[in-house]
Amino acid sequence: MPGRTADQGKRSKTDASEGDRRKKWELRLYIAGRTPRAVTALANLERICEEHLAGEYRIEVVDILENPQLARGDQILAVPTLVRQLPPPVRKIIGDLSNKERVLIGLDLRPRTDSGGT
Repeated sequence: MPGRTADQGKRSKTDASEGDRRKKWELRLYIAGRTPRAVTALANLERICEEHLAGEYRIEVVDILENPQLARGDQILAVPTLVRQLPPPVRKIIGDLSNKERVLIGLDLRPRTDSGGT
């Protein structure tokens, strides 16, 4: 398939000089091909991670068209879906991750507020 690919559907975002000791967040983004929603979801996720996790994360992109068995293991029913594997507990967020506040709350990076928002 033309365009940017990442290790047959997987992509790691780490600082190689720091190694595994700094990776505290393990995130897996499930997509189905390089659709506009998939590209948007990855860009949104990378932006949020850089802003809030400062290099202490690893993103693995899994294309379920290439690796359907991984989707079954995580019980993925829709794409794009983000799965936070570490730190526990496992959390899932469905969509293109464009609602930053929802993603931050879903990843437990920002406390919920009872200000009446949606």
